[in-house]
Parts: sequence; C-alpha cells; structure tokens
Amino acid sequence: MEQAMRNFFLFLSKNRSLTRMAKKYGLKFGAARFVAGETVEKAAAVIQNLNKQGLAVTIDYLGEFVDNEREADEMADNSIKAIEAIGKQKLNSQLSLKMTSMGLDISDEVVMRNMRRILEAAKKNHVFVTIDMEDFSRCQKSLDIFKRLKSEYDNVGTVIQAYLYRTVNDIKDLNEFHPNLRLVKGAYKESPEVAFPEKKDVDDNFKTIIKMHLLNGNYTAVATHDDAMIEYTKQLVKDHNISNDQFEFQMLYGIRSERQLELVKEGYKMRVYVPYGTDWYGYFMRRLAERPANVAFVLKGMFK
Repeated sequence: MEQAMRNFFLFLSKNRSLTRMAKKYGLKFGAARFVAGETVEKAAAVIQNLNKQGLAVTIDYLGEFVDNEREADEMADNSIKAIEAIGKQKLNSQLSLKMTSMGLDISDEVVMRNMRRILEAAKKNHVFVTIDMEDFSRCQKSLDIFKRLKSEYDNVGTVIQAYLYRTVNDIKDLNEFHPNLRLVKGAYKESPEVAFPEKKDVDDNFKTIIKMHLLNGNYTAVATHDDAMIEYTKQLVKDHNISNDQFEFQMLYGIRSERQLELVKEGYKMRVYVPYGTDWYGYFMRRLAERPANVAFVLKGMFK
C-alpha cells in the first residue's frame, strides 16, 4: 500500500496541468508546511528565524518544466535575486537549484550561460551553490556540466543519489575534483534497470557512499531524515576521527524540525533545505510520496 501511494504521488508530480493549476491557486492544502512562501522576502524571514535557532540553510527557488529560453533566464534571475538577498542580509544560507530550470533541456549554451551568471553572483556574495540531481535520464549530463563548472568555480557542489547502481562509480570518478557533495537516497521513480528497487539495498549503498566520500577527505552533506543513517554517520566519524567541520546533516524544511534542533544541540552542523516560489507543486508531491505521515498531515489540514 505504501509503495502504491508513493508511485501515485510521484505520477502526480509530473502532471503539467496540475502544476499550472497549483501556480494559479497558490500554497493550498498544506503545502505551506514545506514551502517558505512564494517570494524571496518571505523566504528570507524564514531563514532568519532558522538561523536564530542555530540552523544553517540552503534556499531553492522552485521551478519545473522550463522549456524555453525566456523562462530559463527568468529562473536564473530569481536565483541571483536570492543570492543577493543572502548577501545583503548576511543570512547563513547557501543556494540550491535544478539545472532543468536553468535550461538543461534546452541547450548547453543556455544552461552554461545561466549557471555562470549565478556562480559569478554567488562568488561575489560568498554564497555556495549546490546543483540538485534530477532523474536518471539527466544524471550523466548533469555530472558532465558540474565537472566543467567545478574547473572554473570553487563555490559549487552537486548531489549524488544512493538508489542508482552507478553511484559508487560516480563517487570514484568525482573524487579528483575534491567535491562538496550532498548524499541522498533519491526521490524519483526509476526503473529497476538503473536503480535498486529494495529499500535495504538503497540503505546499504547509502552507507557505502557516505563512508567512501568521508574517507576520501571530502566535505559531505548527509541529507536524510532516517535516524539509522544519522547514527551510522555519527559512529563512522567517531571511529575514524573525522572532524565535525568535514560534514553536516541536511533535512527538509517542515520535516522533523525537533530532530534538527536536537542535532544542533549535540554539536553537529544542521542545514535545512528551504524551498520557495509559486512553482511548488512537483516538489510538494514528492514530499507526500516520501512519507505517509506527510499525507496524513495534509488531509488533516484539508478537513479543517
């Protein structure tokens, strides 16, 4: 039943008609729990509050299904606006983005132009940028572009997904760049031809890449709400005398907020992924797919 529900919400996340409808009607039906408003001003207020609690942040201007150059340029403009807000208000925040929203599916010229614009603004404002990983069909192209950008900029990292078979080789391949990586389990529906279908295998692979990347001496963001993975990481760094300055935990805004604060009190760096914007629908559907408790929360809000 849980898997069927997950598949259902992942299917809905790709519906363009529902995406357009969600943009029109705003943050309804519980989405505000996971999305920090529709404007950078509202997001900045959320970030300030999180910073006061000792939480670091990465902010993401949401956008999906960008298929023309004008929209891609507008998405890049909004990312730059977020970077400038971080710099001006001296927020403890990084930036996250999806390259499809910057023109990945349009042309290399468009996406590279927009990514360079963003990274130049980020460099000026001392902001680190993480390129989110998307579905398997875009994985290799995303990594190829990341390598090109990493050779030009120090303030850029990317994401590696544990549920893909290729992931261990990707960690090995990227090591020469000494990358700052966010390690995740993965949130897209993929074929068993390219991804582990069983949770245990994904978990085992997640542990493998956490250990590999940390022991390679590279900065590691362990992005998970899974206590087993958190405890595994804590024990790993203790066993290998790895400094707390070499890694951090990351969680999503609106999920396990109390646990986030507990990790801060324990002396760990905890970064919250804070999305904002009008194009929240696909992100929201993937959050519902991840945990049945999220669905229960939304249904409760709707009946209220």
